[in-house]
Amino acid sequence: MKVITETERLIIREFNRGDAQAVYYFNSPEAVNRYTGDAGLCESIEDATNIIENIWIKEYAEFGFARWAVVLKETGQVIGFCGFKNETRINAVDIGYRFHPDYWGQGFATESNQACLTYARAHMDLDMVYGEVMPENSGSIHVLKKLGMQFVKQYQEGGYTIDSYVIQLKSLSCDNKT
Repeated sequence: MKVITETERLIIREFNRGDAQAVYYFNSPEAVNRYTGDAGLCESIEDATNIIENIWIKEYAEFGFARWAVVLKETGQVIGFCGFKNETRINAVDIGYRFHPDYWGQGFATESNQACLTYARAHMDLDMVYGEVMPENSGSIHVLKKLGMQFVKQYQEGGYTIDSYVIQLKSLSCDNKT
């Protein structure tokens, strides 16, 4: 399994087929999917396996990135996902995360995604990264702001109101002064 980066508490790595139980675990509670728009897509171990094989592993091969597993160093347990997605719905790269509620409020979303942004600046050809969030999801808005993302617009899609945030990873300036 390919390790992407690490923090003091976390290992961020690619998902593999052996992670199906963990993927099912952090997707199963209703609270987890309240603001995601994909409730009901992971209701069994088979669904989790399909997500790993047909989405994430496929996207690693196609784009070089997809959502990554967040592993708690202390226990070795996969507690959620973080990282990037080539989001065709907005024709841009999206940053996101999902954790089981047992791991909410401990800074894992900010810590893991900050590590992803640092990794992307150094190792990936990404410039603009977006974060899409429902305005009532104040916890995720707080995380996006802590990552340094700026609000760009609010729009309607599929009956939902969505706030769009963005961060620029690469500098546009070419300061060649001597």
